[in-house]
Amino acid sequence: MIPIENGVRVWLATGYTDMRRGFPGLALQVQEILKQDPFGGHLFCFRGRSGGLLKVIWHDGQGSCTFTKKLERGRFIWPKVADGAVTISSAQLSYLLSGLDWRNPQQTWRPTSAG
Repeated sequence: MIPIENGVRVWLATGYTDMRRGFPGLALQVQEILKQDPFGGHLFCFRGRSGGLLKVIWHDGQGSCTFTKKLERGRFIWPKVADGAVTISSAQLSYLLSGLDWRNPQQTWRPTSAG
């Protein structure tokens, strides 16, 4: 689990990213393209071309961290390139990591009766 403290923002880098990059390459992309500080404690999310692979980087104050998730089926819902860098809430990040549509989460099943 990624600990998200109050005040930490979650950024989605629109478009697709070369998933061969590690923390140094992704941090450079954050600095040069998103114009953000990759060592400021915020989370930065990147999606691969096929849409089934996601990388999250953040600096926890002690070192660099990289989280990778690959969906077995489906694709991560991602904003359009025209949207630029998008910020989402920690709850929306949870939906995103679960493979759900973070923009409009829907409850898929509700019990009809108890017992």
